[in-house]
Amino acid sequence: MNVVMANNVGSDNYAVNDNILGRMGAVPAYHHGNLRATLLAVAERSLRERGADQLSLRELAREAGVSHAAPRRHFADRQALLDALAEAGFARLDAELRAALEAAGAEFAPRLHAMAAAYLRFATEDAALLELMFTGKHREGADRLVAAAAAPFGLMDDLIAQGRAQGVLEAGDSRRVGIVLFATLHGIATLVNGNLVVPELLDGLVETAVDQFVRGSRRR
Repeated sequence: MNVVMANNVGSDNYAVNDNILGRMGAVPAYHHGNLRATLLAVAERSLRERGADQLSLRELAREAGVSHAAPRRHFADRQALLDALAEAGFARLDAELRAALEAAGAEFAPRLHAMAAAYLRFATEDAALLELMFTGKHREGADRLVAAAAAPFGLMDDLIAQGRAQGVLEAGDSRRVGIVLFATLHGIATLVNGNLVVPELLDGLVETAVDQFVRGSRRR
């Protein structure tokens, strides 16, 4: 899907994902050498609790228990911090989608269900982060975020290609099919995040949406 395309993020961002950006993980204790990881963990917690508008380097330093000047060793300004959060978010989304696909096996339909469920879990549990990710990558000069976004959304492209190769999906414009799939999933997330649909319905909505998508795109 060409909605977001470019290169994979670097392995250092996966380390951030593994070590500090788990949804329920504790903020790591600060010691010399891991200040950046600590600051990102505190910033993501603040983003989840209060939103991006409340993030500042000064407040971040206070919450992390370091000097006001310390965050600038790693983030030149507030925008650099937001970009780092977004880049790490794309890395985590990629890791979670890959894990879901690997656990689902080789067949297209279970893989599509697994990927859709993993994406919607991320989109509803980390709504503020996802908004920051998408907003950030469309900012002029955000080449690193464009590259970071390519990894997770490239998985959707690959999955659609698999469905077409196996004869499950009709041959045609894969870009258009990918946009429809993404719009469906993102639309469901928007309804849940906007309190228009209760989260308890999410699993059933995923199943229905994927089944409808496959039926509508099936080769005739």
